[in-house]
Amino acid sequence: MSVRIEKQGKVWTVIHSRAQARNAMDPASAEALVEAFVAFDRDKDAAVAVLWGEGGAFCAGFDLKHAANNSGALDDIAYPLDEGVAPNGQLPRGPMGPTRLELDKPVIAAIAGPAVAGGFELALWCDVRVMEESAYFGVYCRRWGVPLIDGGTVRLPRIVGTGRALEIILTGRKVPADEALRINLCEQVVPEGKSREAAEAMAQEIAKFPQTCTRADRRSVHMQQGLSLREAMRKEWYNGIPTFYAEGAGGAARFASGKGRHGDFGDI
Repeated sequence: MSVRIEKQGKVWTVIHSRAQARNAMDPASAEALVEAFVAFDRDKDAAVAVLWGEGGAFCAGFDLKHAANNSGALDDIAYPLDEGVAPNGQLPRGPMGPTRLELDKPVIAAIAGPAVAGGFELALWCDVRVMEESAYFGVYCRRWGVPLIDGGTVRLPRIVGTGRALEIILTGRKVPADEALRINLCEQVVPEGKSREAAEAMAQEIAKFPQTCTRADRRSVHMQQGLSLREAMRKEWYNGIPTFYAEGAGGAARFASGKGRHGDFGDI
């Protein structure tokens, strides 16, 4: 199996293992990743997922050897022209697998080595990116006339801004971890071989919190893209208020009783 899941309490680590191909994505792996993340999102006990590429490479992109021998490889996963017209009521998977899923729970990318071309798009799909010091991004498919068709031109500008995104996309150049951190393309840089460990530690920290509230705030961040300030704040309010009554009131009572004073996260 090219994809497997390892669980530590509420944290799932989804492992992509095609090390012989630097974890380049083939259709079987893409399908397996979708299945893994759908199962994660549906599992009531799972809170946070980590996506990690085994063997020192996050993902070298879509497997161009497979694409070269299958001219119609993308026809079956074409994005529907009209919203909601997919045959089963759901969007087909993305070329890189889960990139069209809209999960209700956070995913952290643990990045070693290359996250390039489609692998870059896969990393952008994740909520948070943790990179090893020698890891790097890049639109390496620029060299071969292969466009970004799995969210790269959509998500990258939202993270780093239009000008920076265009420079990275048009030149196809390597973006090393230290630069990625500087331009907010990743959130943490860690020593070699430590990306999975660091991402799982972050996931465990997130998993400790009340999850209805955590997911509501994450949802509000994603929903506000492209909205006016007033409309975004309206959505934030109506997304958050049910959570306040479900979890927040009880949390406020625990604080009033003396829990969590002075920013203490250890006793909540």
